[in-house]
Amino acid sequence: MQSDEIRSRFLKFFEKRGHKVIPSSSLVPGDPTVLFTTAGMQQFKPYYTAPDNAIRDFGTKNTTSSQKCVRTVDIDEVGDSTHLTFFEMLGNFSFGGYGRKEAITYAHEFITKELGLEISYVTFYKGEGVVPRDEASRDIWAGLGVKEIREDGPDVFWGPTGDSGPCGPTTEIYCKNAAGQDVEIWNIVFNEYFCEGSREKLDKGEAKLKKLDVLGIDTGMGLERLLATVQKKKNVYETDVFDNEATKEERIVADHIKTSLFMITDGVLPANTGRGYILRRLIRRAVRFSKQPLAKQIEKVKKVYKNVYVLDDKGEISKEENKFRQTLEHGLKEMEKGTDPFVLFTTYGFPIELTLELAKEKGKKIDLEDFNKKMVEHQKLSQTSSAGMFKGGLANHNEKTVRLHTAHHLLLAGLQAIVDKNIKQRGSNITEERLRIDFLCDHKLTDEEKKRTEDWVNDKIKSGLNVVRKEMPLMEAQMLGAEMEFGAKYPETVSVYFIEDKDSNPISKEFCGGPHISNTKELGQFKIQKEEAVAQGIRRIKAVLL
Repeated sequence: MQSDEIRSRFLKFFEKRGHKVIPSSSLVPGDPTVLFTTAGMQQFKPYYTAPDNAIRDFGTKNTTSSQKCVRTVDIDEVGDSTHLTFFEMLGNFSFGGYGRKEAITYAHEFITKELGLEISYVTFYKGEGVVPRDEASRDIWAGLGVKEIREDGPDVFWGPTGDSGPCGPTTEIYCKNAAGQDVEIWNIVFNEYFCEGSREKLDKGEAKLKKLDVLGIDTGMGLERLLATVQKKKNVYETDVFDNEATKEERIVADHIKTSLFMITDGVLPANTGRGYILRRLIRRAVRFSKQPLAKQIEKVKKVYKNVYVLDDKGEISKEENKFRQTLEHGLKEMEKGTDPFVLFTTYGFPIELTLELAKEKGKKIDLEDFNKKMVEHQKLSQTSSAGMFKGGLANHNEKTVRLHTAHHLLLAGLQAIVDKNIKQRGSNITEERLRIDFLCDHKLTDEEKKRTEDWVNDKIKSGLNVVRKEMPLMEAQMLGAEMEFGAKYPETVSVYFIEDKDSNPISKEFCGGPHISNTKELGQFKIQKEEAVAQGIRRIKAVLL
């Protein structure tokens, strides 16, 4: 069975059993506490605490999906038999629709009957603290005839995704691969608790567990690992979603280009911070390990997924490749001369991660502490260029700045209303004289678009709309679709500013520390001064209040 067939079989299996097939969500999640979508449950996270909303949104409490995921925590291990930065996660989810027995029975049936695999062993949670031993799961597996059932500890308790969220004990399924190794291929999580804190805090005893009203089911089965088992391959790079890359270098290139293609297709662009930096690092690592131009590898990836995903890198990979090949050439020469890593980075654009990788290969040591000290001083000198960034309690609170801050909210809403509803902010700067917003947009704004946006903002100003601040749980604000600062982390309780029409319907809602004016009529006249490009796919507007 090839990947397309297995993916299809999985989704149809659960569809026949009352699950709604939900398309993969973007790799850029709505959850601001994580950079990328790392698990199938991420798009369903709110439904575990508000299960009735699943009926409203899906018509059922049971869903299934094949979710695109990116994890870079093990980037140095990519190229071995199992580690990848991009993978697909097959999963079935229930928000009070069924419990342990159904979830385990479905998994057993799909593995043993649909795929014809033999289960080596399964695990169940031994219990710890307020969470009891999961004897129910053990008994269900025993009733299905599974001979080896192992008790396990912290590894079979799934922590929250992000800074907080649903979590609970798990049961894992192991099968043998072609090398005779037992590999975990499916993890079934019983979301019985809500963790008020991250997994790291939970492990340290600093987070609290609260029992959920309804048991949630969250399962995850890595498609690539499953393929290796079904297709009797010794590693994931021998399966049909790759091109049988033999060397570790070839595997790194194949993995990184695949991940980069999926990232760019979902709107991520190379940058020096956040998601864009991860993308840039992946492309640069691919350039470093590739012995030929990356175009051929790009076409291979597109061909593999042509029946499932339409992938388009918009020429971004080649642009980064061309720029970095020159950087790489100069940087390697300077590194051979013994040039200071800080100078390599600031003068030649040679990433410290690459310096560390190369030094490790050559058995050399880098004084990372010295590098970090120099970078701190460098950043202090650079901060003056962004000293006007308005972030609430760090900001200038005089009347002019506050008025421009509210106008900034109206401008973002206006761009979404007039130009493109998918426009997202990617930076801002507010002084006493003007506001500046950087935003994702795939084209230069026409004169008509600028005029209509300007008119839209001025119309809302003349209408005298109320500006209202509300505090609410982070999850509630996310479900309302409030705009959030790119790359920012938020506490469990957040401040959201609403600009409301006469019927109290919000025309703008944003996470924000404030302060703001109380009514838009205080703003005066809004005027766009300039619109320009600042990077590929990112535009900038400067505007004033007259």
